[in-house]
Amino acid sequence: MDVSQRQGGWVGLIVLLLALMVVALLAQTVLKQYGLLPGTARPATAQGSRIPGVAAPMPLDVSSPEPTPGNAIERARGVESMMRQDAANRDKDVDAATK
Repeated sequence: MDVSQRQGGWVGLIVLLLALMVVALLAQTVLKQYGLLPGTARPATAQGSRIPGVAAPMPLDVSSPEPTPGNAIERARGVESMMRQDAANRDKDVDAATK
């Protein structure tokens, strides 16, 4: 066997590992720019986003009479209770229609 044929698998493996490292570094940079990883990138300002094509977050409206839940679990519970209430209303409508 020729030496180049025996080591072809190792060369390919090293090239794949180098490509994986490049992709990981690019992903880390992008995640830092989006603010998902701690880093030197600043979050988007109210005037606009530093990242082209990404809108700045809307300011929080504290004057609304009913504050919206801040985290996903509270929002999910709110949606769940709303769906249960709608289902109960539909059951009442069906019962009223069948009488």
